[in-house]
Amino acid sequence: MIYSVASPFILTQSPPMSRLRRSLFLLPAIAATVLATGSHSIAQAPAASPLTLRANTTEANARTGVVVAKGNVQINYPARQIQATSAQAIYYSNERRIVLSGDVYVLQQGNSLRGETITYLVDEGRFVALPQPNKQVEAIYLIEAPPAPTTPTPANPAPFSPRPQLQQSTNR
Repeated sequence: MIYSVASPFILTQSPPMSRLRRSLFLLPAIAATVLATGSHSIAQAPAASPLTLRANTTEANARTGVVVAKGNVQINYPARQIQATSAQAIYYSNERRIVLSGDVYVLQQGNSLRGETITYLVDEGRFVALPQPNKQVEAIYLIEAPPAPTTPTPANPAPFSPRPQLQQSTNR
């Protein structure tokens, strides 16, 4: 079924239309579904922080609260500094999770994650990545340099000797 927006939070069935018109028409419905998920607030993010979803086609089901986006999916979630691309995305608004599938790439604060399927648990702020069969998930993390030591160096350190001191044996 194809849905269009009748009011900010009510979806109604509409006649068939072109993919572009349907995607543009459904964008407010997706935003409403993403932002109006009951009394839940998104952990560590403001209550009205937008998540932008772009795709070739998008369908939303008001009864189930499921939004399906297919083809060249792009997600931008500035409140959590998340950018993602995939072939398909399914947002389960009641469960507050997003399942990305098909050559998924996620970038968050310079760290990246690649896999065939990546699930984002919105309330936990956690990703779960699965690879293609017989392949691996790739994760690249930025590791900060450790802070400089805070202990002062001694004023008269022992001189360095490249030759180790050998102890003489008393058993001769």
